[in-house]
Amino acid sequence: MIVKKLRGMYLEWILILNITCMALSKSNELTWDQTLRFRLLEIILQWEGRLITNHLCTAFNIGRQQASRDINRYINEFAPDGLTYDRQLKGYKPTKQFTPQFSQGTVNEYLHLLHREKNQASMVTLMDLNYGHTEVLDVPSRQIDPQIVRGLVQAARNQLRVDVDYASLSSEEVNGRNFVPHTLIYDGIRWHVRAYCEKRREYLDFVMSRFRGVPDLLDASEHGRDKDDEWNRIVEVLVIPNPRLTEKQQAIIAQDYAMQDGQLRFTQRVPLVHYTLDRMQINYGQYEKSPSLYPLVLANKDDLVAQGCTFKISN
Repeated sequence: MIVKKLRGMYLEWILILNITCMALSKSNELTWDQTLRFRLLEIILQWEGRLITNHLCTAFNIGRQQASRDINRYINEFAPDGLTYDRQLKGYKPTKQFTPQFSQGTVNEYLHLLHREKNQASMVTLMDLNYGHTEVLDVPSRQIDPQIVRGLVQAARNQLRVDVDYASLSSEEVNGRNFVPHTLIYDGIRWHVRAYCEKRREYLDFVMSRFRGVPDLLDASEHGRDKDDEWNRIVEVLVIPNPRLTEKQQAIIAQDYAMQDGQLRFTQRVPLVHYTLDRMQINYGQYEKSPSLYPLVLANKDDLVAQGCTFKISN
């Protein structure tokens, strides 16, 4: 787990460094710390719609006066028309002219930031890193409206009901639904929302890019994360090398994943099992056909099904 966190953070640090180099060309007087603070400032502005000095104070352990100076400098030098102070919100909000200059402006930046905050991952200075040639696979990301993210995050934090349109892939229609979101999920490819669906009267996963319009926040709901039985149920997953591989091939796969006695065991929440299997390309069907494409096989599928695993996404 630690290796995965460090690897993910390392790749993003490289990305931050590239963005920082571009930003530094705009002002030779910017320090590394200020550049990082400006990046966080932009991410919070774009995806939460409200920035206060405490955001910078908490994230970088600086005083309120320093945070105020950073915000004022950002406004004066980089975004004179990009944000405005809202007395009702008691903070700054982005204007229509707001354009990120120290960040990419993608939802993944914000959602990964939330994930790191949850895991209390620390920021490490890059100035002395001597990394070699590295290429990070950059694939097109799904389009997600900032207003949708703001509404869903606020609803999840306060356990609020949300009225919003959702495009279902199965019905091919866009319908208004009432949800109670409680957790944002990243499966390595796309973001989902775990929420209670009042129409289906059950907790389901919804693809974040398929929400439409601006979420309307309603009243509080009793259907929070604590009542999501599947979410709170932890199961053990047992994975083995594909038996159709040769013995030497199975030994290579076993070493790839540091298997013990030819088995890889890990725990996961019931609704997240199928995401994990898909991400790791673990075969849980007829593995005889393509052992080279699916070198890993789920060995306890029947046990997982009995515990509520469905291996499919609800649309």
